[in-house]
Amino acid sequence: MRELAGKTAFVTGGASGIGLALGRAFAEAGMKVMLADIEANALKAAVDSLGNVGPEVRGVTCDVADPVSVDLAAKASYDAFGSVHVVCNNAGVGGGSGIDNISLDSWRWVLDVNLMGVLHGIRTFLPHIRAHGEGGHIVNTASRAGMKSGMGFNAYSASKFAVVNMSEGLAARVKPLGIGVTVLCPGFVRTRISESGRNRQERYGPSQKLDPTSVAGTLAAQIAEAVRSGLDPSDVAAQVLTAIREDELYVFTEHDASWRGELEARFAAILAAMDKVAAR
Repeated sequence: MRELAGKTAFVTGGASGIGLALGRAFAEAGMKVMLADIEANALKAAVDSLGNVGPEVRGVTCDVADPVSVDLAAKASYDAFGSVHVVCNNAGVGGGSGIDNISLDSWRWVLDVNLMGVLHGIRTFLPHIRAHGEGGHIVNTASRAGMKSGMGFNAYSASKFAVVNMSEGLAARVKPLGIGVTVLCPGFVRTRISESGRNRQERYGPSQKLDPTSVAGTLAAQIAEAVRSGLDPSDVAAQVLTAIREDELYVFTEHDASWRGELEARFAAILAAMDKVAAR
């Protein structure tokens, strides 16, 4: 989709962070934009902030963990703008319990938002994009944590690994239909992901309090600090727009030699295990 002007974009997690930056970038490119978010007050502020940026920006409250809520948000988009062409399944939360106190509620919450939220977006919008026949692009926000296991036993990493795999499989199936897929694998970005518990739904129980002296607590503090000094979300959004126009599957937001080293070590271990079988 090289030409974006006049098209429509739908962005979950659109009230802040990467989602809001994507909304701004799409509006600046001449697109109509529907921002979707579970946080109503922040969503209104986000829409107001983009009021004079593009042709039209609207907002709709949406809980991506609830497929009915996603369906209703999609209907609001169709009613407002007609066809939707770019869908960004971007909403996500951070969380995990490590190995000391494995919380099923926390795992369900993270997987429902980060993984099922992406699935709900694909399930809802893909038939619509196929039906209107005007082409389209689906952007799924994963993480570089979806490519490596450096965060340890963690619901966030598990969810992002799944989003990468889902995106790769989807891309192969929809390419012949004129629909592109991008999986966004950012490093640390200045967002509010470390404050994800503010939007944790009641059905998942209270947010888990980590012992700051534990391994999980120490890791959470390190991640929060890295996020505060991370990339500006607008830099990420610019890379996503390029990926949509160039039909690129992967977006990695920065070069990190240590991260590349972790990936190479993981792939080397996998290949060594395969070689061991071949040698039997």
